[in-house]
Amino acid sequence: MSKIYVIHENDEWTQHLVKRLEELELPYELWHLDQGIVDLSAEPPEGIFYSRMSASSHTRNHRYAPELTSAVLAWLEAHGRKVFNGSRALQLEVSKVQQYLELNRFGVKTPKTVAAVGKDQIREAAAKFEGTPFITKHNRAGKGLGVQLFYSLEALNEYLDGSTFEEPVDGITLVQEYIQAPEPFITRCEFVGGKFVYAVKVDTSEGFELCPADACQIGDLFCPVGEEAPTKPKFEIIEHFADPILQKYEQVLAANGIQIAGIEFIRNQAGEIFTYDINTNTNYNSDAEEASQKFGMLELARFLGSELEKLAGVSV
Repeated sequence: MSKIYVIHENDEWTQHLVKRLEELELPYELWHLDQGIVDLSAEPPEGIFYSRMSASSHTRNHRYAPELTSAVLAWLEAHGRKVFNGSRALQLEVSKVQQYLELNRFGVKTPKTVAAVGKDQIREAAAKFEGTPFITKHNRAGKGLGVQLFYSLEALNEYLDGSTFEEPVDGITLVQEYIQAPEPFITRCEFVGGKFVYAVKVDTSEGFELCPADACQIGDLFCPVGEEAPTKPKFEIIEHFADPILQKYEQVLAANGIQIAGIEFIRNQAGEIFTYDINTNTNYNSDAEEASQKFGMLELARFLGSELEKLAGVSV
């Protein structure tokens, strides 16, 4: 029997989708690709395949999961299987360089960025931003990990020569202009089936680790008794969000065979939009969704169910 195959490397991020698939009584199977084999002489099973492989897999000791997934996706696609967020999506997931070039191709503005390998080369790249704040980030990362803000070359040198410098898993460090927003938040636009679902306002006042997954939300376990709880949620769905940028985003996704994604942007003081991340392993925040009664994983499960129905005549 045909079924939905979910390719991933993180059980915590997948359980919400599993809940919705079971709620809709859809047949599914999870492929956890931290380790495995690919028999190139074998036929893949029948069904549809959805890849949730993450650029941050190495932070969970799944260093080669993207490479294994790349082999599996190539195998599936060679046999004509229907794959959602396939090989091209994975290429963009693990490379912000490729993301920015593709966004620029469709007229989407990104922050000025220079890619560098080697500490001396990072210094050389940063010199192009002298006199203005800049950030460093990993080309292959996720959740905002490794992002550092600098106001001077001296501060960068101290970081590069110190013990806290983080070597990117692919060796590529990005040096990027810092976009100063009038208020500390970014906007994340969610897409399912290549179409816009909703936008989320994300409070950045506490730092750059912006993954909306519930598994990434760390409660304040050491809050003193009597201290007031924060009144403003970190993630909040924006009602009736509309902007011409959405059309360009959908064009980028369609051109790259990406059906499910979260795209993040920030506005500068003049209101200009700068897009800085395409996340093809997008997650959703349950508190924000409950407040607005919009549910990304439910939309995703319904989408996968409708595609399975088209393929195999399964009643959904």
